Amino acid sequence: MMKEIVTGVSAWMVSHSSTYVIAAAVLAFLVPDLFGWVRGDVSSVILGVIMLTMGLTLSTEDFRILFSRPWDIFIGACAQFTLMPLLAYALTQVFGLNPYLSIGIILVGCCPGGVSSNIMSFLCKGDVAFSVGMTTASTLLAPFMTPLLVWWLADTRIEVDTLGMFRGILLITIIPVGIGFLVNHYASSRKWYEDVRQMMPGVSVTCLALIVGGVVSQVKPQLMIHGMGLFLLMLAVVFCHNTLGYILGYNVGRLFRFSLPKKRTISIEVGMQNAGMATVLATAFFANDDILARNPEAILCVVPCAISCAYHSISGTVLAGIYVKYDEKLTRHK
Repeated sequence: MMKEIVTGVSAWMVSHSSTYVIAAAVLAFLVPDLFGWVRGDVSSVILGVIMLTMGLTLSTEDFRILFSRPWDIFIGACAQFTLMPLLAYALTQVFGLNPYLSIGIILVGCCPGGVSSNIMSFLCKGDVAFSVGMTTASTLLAPFMTPLLVWWLADTRIEVDTLGMFRGILLITIIPVGIGFLVNHYASSRKWYEDVRQMMPGVSVTCLALIVGGVVSQVKPQLMIHGMGLFLLMLAVVFCHNTLGYILGYNVGRLFRFSLPKKRTISIEVGMQNAGMATVLATAFFANDDILARNPEAILCVVPCAISCAYHSISGTVLAGIYVKYDEKLTRHK
């Protein structure tokens, strides 16, 4: 009985992930002390747990897909690590963002695809194997690509610790993913393991909500100082970044004559970023305690990341729903 309840709660949390994350953000804004402990190394550990849950979904078959479809994955990875970083940089110029807000949205653009993109691809009848392959490839490339792209695109007034970011991404992404993969490989035949796997999506959503809550509790003073204008400005930037990512990703699929399911998948994979990783990186390397002691305004770099965490979940769900409605409309007219 308890197993069914836990599994049901996990499934509900995944299907309502955006609501759950927004609720955590609102609660953190109203009662910041509830999430005050989610910062620094704690945030890194929580992100590591999220990446561990991703690793638990990977099998040797997923890696076979990576090697059996190298052209598709290559196109997807190139789109991921060119379109989104360049879009982020262009938006910092268009909106005239200060260096700290700029580094936040650039971080989001330079991170790999989000884990929830696989769920969205499934919901809209995309190519799920391609989605898993793209997410895996971009995550494995992240330790190299993310620090280099951030260093290249960041304002010269912002110091970028590329080597530190490389080590950090290895510790909080690649190693947990690798551990998860090994556990999945050697324990998948055990009776208890499937129960654990069914709970993991709920754990992942809870961890993301904690990261967002921790960030909101930290940035509340700056949000109070700058007012609603800061929130609306960054919401507009995140909206443009995410929406243009979806559109350009889909058009990359059209350019290379992908099938409809693959076009939908590359659209979602390009548009949805691992904003949780961006949030942790922003806190660790651009708004840690030492930096904040010298310049409290540095905490602003986390705002675009936190907004992206919630917004990407909402927009991905909406886009998947639009694709499904389109299919239903075509079916009715046949």
